[in-house]
Amino acid sequence: MLERRELFPNVIELNFQARRRMGCCVYLIYSGSDWMLLDIGYEDTVDELINLIRQLDFPLANCKYLVATHADADHVQGFQKAKEMLPGSQLVAHFEAKKILESGDRIASFAEIPMQGISIEMPTFVIEKEVSEADVLQLGDLNLQVWDTPGHAIGQLSFRLGNLLFSGDNIFRDGCVGSIDCHHGSDIPAFILSLKRIQASSVEWLLPSHGPAFRNDRKLLQSAIDRLDRYQHMADFGTCAVDWPLLNEWEVELGKGTHPTSHTCSDM
Repeated sequence: MLERRELFPNVIELNFQARRRMGCCVYLIYSGSDWMLLDIGYEDTVDELINLIRQLDFPLANCKYLVATHADADHVQGFQKAKEMLPGSQLVAHFEAKKILESGDRIASFAEIPMQGISIEMPTFVIEKEVSEADVLQLGDLNLQVWDTPGHAIGQLSFRLGNLLFSGDNIFRDGCVGSIDCHHGSDIPAFILSLKRIQASSVEWLLPSHGPAFRNDRKLLQSAIDRLDRYQHMADFGTCAVDWPLLNEWEVELGKGTHPTSHTCSDM
């Protein structure tokens, strides 16, 4: 049996346990002999992850839930294989993520990005349990509160456990956020609301889906919120932006007959 390297009481992050990066963060949460996984990563690491769990002396028959924080391929591709190895578990997701996974929507799940030559195999999923805002996942003596935190992706969930928040792809320790892409269902105003909710909460630690856990730094969150607020009004973000002020300015200038040479880049 391997010594368990808990990230926090009742929480093991399997990359941290293995002391090397195998993919997205995979959180094993347990109470007594019952346990669950938040995300799983790619299919090619599933055998290694399950073997690691076995070496940590968790009975495979006691896995209750396999939970998708959202439907991105790099988080969920291995779940069907894990389900076959853990038949007593339930696949759990938000109903919007369920629609993506069960319909095989390869664009929304980031399995297919033709212009970058990305094409990832995705199995057929059957989501057995839907959860959303205010639901609770019970695991032995533990209760995980479900938060809807869309923005990066439609149907993204976070889970609160005491002073911990398993925060998905909302924000990372360096202040970066999950990718913003119109094909992905990204929603910048919703993203800002999710970040503000995390910022204002009494949660002390954020456990993201990529990279190390970190304290709920309000200044870091505010920096990301301010950046996303600017994104809302930039053409760079296409249909994810809510407006483009330049076009309104241009319309006024056209009406006034303002000549372009009266403006310089410093006027912007």
